[in-house]
Amino acid sequence: MSTTNHATDDASAPRGKAPAGERLADWADGRLGVYSLAKANMRKIFPDHWSFMLGEICLYSFMIIIMTGVYLTLFFHPSMNEVTYSGPYVPLQGIRMSEAFNSTMNISFEVRGGLLIRQIHHWSAVVFIAGMFVHMMRVFFTGAFRKPREVNWMFGFLLFVLGMFTGFTGYSLPDDLLSGTGVRFMEGAILSVPIVGTYLSFFLFGGQFPGHDFVARFYTIHILLLPGIMAGLLVAHLILVFYHKHTQFPGPGRTEKNVVGMPLMPVYMAKAGGFFFLVFGVIAAVAAVASINPIWEFGPYRPDQVSTGAQPDWYMGMAEGLIRAMPGWEINFWGHTLQLGVFIPLVLFGVVLAVMALWPFIESWVTGDKSEHHLADRPRNAPTRTAFGAAWVAWYMVLLLGGGNDIAATHFHLSINAVTWFVRISFFVIPVLTFVATKRICMGLQRRDKDKVLHGRETGVIKRLPHGEFVEVHAPLDQGQMYTLTQHVQHQPFELGEEVDENGVRRKAGPVTKLRSKLSQGMYGEGSQIPKPTAEEHAEITSGHGHH
Repeated sequence: MSTTNHATDDASAPRGKAPAGERLADWADGRLGVYSLAKANMRKIFPDHWSFMLGEICLYSFMIIIMTGVYLTLFFHPSMNEVTYSGPYVPLQGIRMSEAFNSTMNISFEVRGGLLIRQIHHWSAVVFIAGMFVHMMRVFFTGAFRKPREVNWMFGFLLFVLGMFTGFTGYSLPDDLLSGTGVRFMEGAILSVPIVGTYLSFFLFGGQFPGHDFVARFYTIHILLLPGIMAGLLVAHLILVFYHKHTQFPGPGRTEKNVVGMPLMPVYMAKAGGFFFLVFGVIAAVAAVASINPIWEFGPYRPDQVSTGAQPDWYMGMAEGLIRAMPGWEINFWGHTLQLGVFIPLVLFGVVLAVMALWPFIESWVTGDKSEHHLADRPRNAPTRTAFGAAWVAWYMVLLLGGGNDIAATHFHLSINAVTWFVRISFFVIPVLTFVATKRICMGLQRRDKDKVLHGRETGVIKRLPHGEFVEVHAPLDQGQMYTLTQHVQHQPFELGEEVDENGVRRKAGPVTKLRSKLSQGMYGEGSQIPKPTAEEHAEITSGHGHH
């Protein structure tokens, strides 16, 4: 007797189990609808350009800050109760210090990997702020803040400002002499606020400075309040980026109504995942070889001492520079002493931040442009905006130098008064020079683009004509290159019109309307943009009336 085995196509035959991943996906889809969600969003197209990675650096460094911060909270004691140090760092043994400083010393010298995690945390914060600064400048110079992204610009700007203050509260927690000097600086700024300054200081420090509670209060603000707000803003920021689509630079096939790029899954996700580990690796490598905030060299904070060369992290340098460069003016007003040397820089700092935060609305009001923009500007095509941004960066750098005037004086063997006066003069001069130079450069680049469209690009080939003239041969641009150079919209300045109409009635123009006209003329009037080449000009040149 023999038996045979054979396959069957019977549909009722039992099927093998699906892979575990597929069964998990089916389970999730039945409860969360992940299939339809993924189908709608995982194939979303994102454009590709190196400058878009700046935002990713911000995101990944923020994630690293959160991860390392959670680890540090396991060992840090946010208390100002005094203890005597008995740890392994011999120079500080027997010195009285706060529990906050003592626990930070413990993290640095006794917790396995504690110093590396501390330094990764601090370096990530520096990279996070720097990344946001450069990312915002990219958005500003390319006009990526215009409708419909004005709200997202404000979210990003709030993240930048909150990041600055989160960093400040973070490096104040160890209660060392350097950070304590920074907190004292902040207390002076708070006290300069008329009428309510004293009350604000007492509320923050729980009494006379330094009080006994500010480390615990800063700790709550640093690990709970500010990161919670920032996480919410970050999620909202990413949702709006996803909803509005990412801006893209002009080029062939790219319009205001489409996106040219790669799908989110799997291409973009794979690249993003690799880039995260690259950012993490670079920050970890820097933290392993470059010391930052070595509190054992400064020692614990004492109100009667000031650390030599006390400097904040670079992102607070502008605020410090404003106060250091400002003359020490004060006046008596209704029985109160007003410290104008501190209060005026404080107000100016807030005004500058407010102007930058509201810039999308200011520019939209000046131009009257209410249309949506999904193509990024080339910075040269918006000379006034680009010049304004460059002037702001130059102003920031001047004040950064002012915030470190003592360091500049000692390192370059200069008088600190000379450095301070240089900063005071440069405060007014350097931004103006930067504005003028940047605008002229942008105008020159616009002329070069116009010349390339009309005459083609230079080839470096010299040709002698029959009558003996030497000319350089120009190669005509292809359609894609011509589109890139000519697709931008050139706004016309807002005109007030005639003061008297045809009926002899005088037109009433309020001060706001006149201001808008002045600003519009400055941004888009004569001398602020080079007219694009017209089709007629191009046809005349290429028809043989000109030569290449």
